[in-house]
Amino acid sequence: MIDKKTYYVCVAVATVWTSYDSCREIDDNATSVPVKLDKWLEQLTYTRRLELCEKNLVQTQLLLGEEVYVTERKGKWAKIVIPSQFSSKDERGYPGWVPSHQLISQAEYSPLNKPTAVVTAAIATLQLAEEALQISYQTQLPLLKEDKEWLEVQTPVGSGKIKRQDAVVIEDRNRKATKGTGDVIIAAGEQFLNLPYLWGGMSAWGYDCSGFAYATHKANGYLIPRDATDQARRGKEVGLDSIQPGDLLFFAHEKGEGSIHHVGIYYGKGKMLHSPKTGKTVELIELKGTLYEEELCAARRYY
Repeated sequence: MIDKKTYYVCVAVATVWTSYDSCREIDDNATSVPVKLDKWLEQLTYTRRLELCEKNLVQTQLLLGEEVYVTERKGKWAKIVIPSQFSSKDERGYPGWVPSHQLISQAEYSPLNKPTAVVTAAIATLQLAEEALQISYQTQLPLLKEDKEWLEVQTPVGSGKIKRQDAVVIEDRNRKATKGTGDVIIAAGEQFLNLPYLWGGMSAWGYDCSGFAYATHKANGYLIPRDATDQARRGKEVGLDSIQPGDLLFFAHEKGEGSIHHVGIYYGKGKMLHSPKTGKTVELIELKGTLYEEELCAARRYY
C-alpha cells in the first residue's frame, strides 16, 4: 500500500528504525504512545545500546510536530522519508520506519502558518489539557497566542502551553533572519556537556555525533544534512590550517584516508566539542595527541 499523504509526529520523540522488524522487546517504551524515553534509556545496558549501532537497528529520530511522508506500510509500521533531514540515502529525505500510531495524518492535524515557538531549554514541559509532556530542545510548534508567562502552541495532540523562558518565538518560519555565528553554535552545544551518547539520537535525551552537529546548527538557522558523510560533502570547505570556532571537523578511518566515521565541532584553541560514542558523553577535548588528531581529514563551515 502506498500512501503519499503528509503525516506529523504525535509523540515527543519518535525513533526511526532501520526496518519494521528492527525493534526489540526492550524497546517497547520507545515505540509506545506516549513514549517513555527515560524508562527506555534506563533499561538499556551498554551492550543493548551498542546493538542500536552494531546491529543497524536505528537510523535517526524525529521531534513532536515534524513532518514526514509515508511511502509504504507493513502491519503496524509505516515506512517514511523525512524532508527536513537531507540524506544521500533518499533524495526525498532520510528514510526509515516508525510505528504508525506515532504519526497523525494531515487530515487530523494541519499546522497553522503562524510564528513558531522553538524550544531552547534542553527539555521543556508542554502543558496539555489533561496531561503534561516532556519535549525536546528544538521542538518547533506553531504559536497560537502568548502572554508574559506562557506560549500557547498548536500541537498534533491538541493545544498546549510552554513556559516562555523555555522557548523563543520565531516570526519567520524559514528562520532566514536568525543566523547564528560559530561561537553561538558552540554555545548551543555546551549546554549538553555530559549528556550520554545515543546512536541515531536527535533529541535532548541523547545525540549521536552528526545529530549533535545537526541540532546545534538547526538552532542557529542552518539546516544541514543528517549524517556526517553528507555533512562533509556540503558547506564551505575550510583548510585544516584555517579552522575557526563553529566549524565542523570530520574524521576518517585509516588515519584520515578512509571512510568518514565521526564529526565534531571545533571549539577553538585546539579543542573539539562532540558526542563521541556509545558509553561516552558529550565532551570538550584537546585534539593534540589523540587518535582524532591522526584521523582529522576535513573541515566544513555552514555559518
